[in-house]
Amino acid sequence: MPGTILDGKKLSAEIREELKGRVAKLKEKGITPGIAGILVGEDPGSASYIGLKEKASEELGISSRMVRLPQNTKQEDLLKEIEHLNEDPMIHGIFIQLPLPGHLDENKALNAVLPEKDVDGFHPVNVGKAWMGQESFLPATPTGIWEMLVRYRYSDLKDKEVVIVNVDSLVGKPLASILAQEKVGANVTLCQPSTPNLSSYTRRADVVVVSVNKPKFLIADMVKQGVIAIDFGSNWIDDPASKTGKRTVGDIDFEPVKEKAEAITPVPGGLGPMTVTMLLVNTVVAAERRAERMRK
Repeated sequence: MPGTILDGKKLSAEIREELKGRVAKLKEKGITPGIAGILVGEDPGSASYIGLKEKASEELGISSRMVRLPQNTKQEDLLKEIEHLNEDPMIHGIFIQLPLPGHLDENKALNAVLPEKDVDGFHPVNVGKAWMGQESFLPATPTGIWEMLVRYRYSDLKDKEVVIVNVDSLVGKPLASILAQEKVGANVTLCQPSTPNLSSYTRRADVVVVSVNKPKFLIADMVKQGVIAIDFGSNWIDDPASKTGKRTVGDIDFEPVKEKAEAITPVPGGLGPMTVTMLLVNTVVAAERRAERMRK
């Protein structure tokens, strides 16, 4: 029997409805959650993504401010913009749209954001606290994966095997920091995509997460029956039946793996819709924490 489709679009809509209520409660206290983003340069993909964040914020009643800087912005000018946002009491969450132009130091920029406003979860303080199981912000993709597992009732991972084919700071490492906590209790393995005989790892996984941006990277022979398969890949492939001649697919060979899986995320419509939503969740949480600090 084909696996359950983990519908990120539907789940995202449900979470956003819940956020509207939380935003309304904050406004009753005189607090409007505010998010600010910084975009350097004219990258079309980044510009489009930042536009999605603006639109979603507006729909939820969250104030948004997007700072657009020219491609040749100097490091010190970028840091000044971040400082202004850090000092602004109307801004609760700050994100820097990555990647930055090559002449800018991403680490310096990310480290300049106050940890309590770092809704992208990239500041070393938040990274460290996440691994320690302390209150912190984590990147939107891993929090979206965890929220999906929780809401679809697949979060009982005590002593289960989780294999993550990704080792970056956006997906693999922060997701491991969630699942390896004692309260979750999963056995987590991080794998490089180039790992020899990778299938010897993925075949034993109760949950497999793939983010390598290679179409059909994970095939049915690489997973066991009953796996929960999570796909955060995005690839354009030729499709003569499409109006554009192209279509988006993930890293999992979807149809064959779906036949073996207990549950699986589609691409598109899986984790993609969750990323912006979870960023806004972090922003509302930041505003709620500030409200609590002010109350004390």
